[in-house]
Amino acid sequence: MTSDGASVYVLKCADGSYYRVSTRRIVDERFAEHCAGLGGDYTRRRLPVELIHPEHFQRITDAIAFERQFKGWSRNKKEAFLRGDFDGSKLLASRGKG
Repeated sequence: MTSDGASVYVLKCADGSYYRVSTRRIVDERFAEHCAGLGGDYTRRRLPVELIHPEHFQRITDAIAFERQFKGWSRNKKEAFLRGDFDGSKLLASRGKG
């Protein structure tokens, strides 16, 4: 990642939950911190974690907007998106289940 923009990454925790966050830092470095138990209480209590979706945005505001949007989705829509099933995630949204 360059110094411009920001990234959003999604971790899958040992308990099956998803943790998503935006950062201006290098995702691999932040992921290593999570794995070492330095990522905060949520991930520290749910180790091990797996990096399943890093995405870079040119503007931090876009990264934050995506992070908030993802947080509001149902688990089914999150999983469709994370599988790359963009048609399925759109369908879930159009049915009011996203």
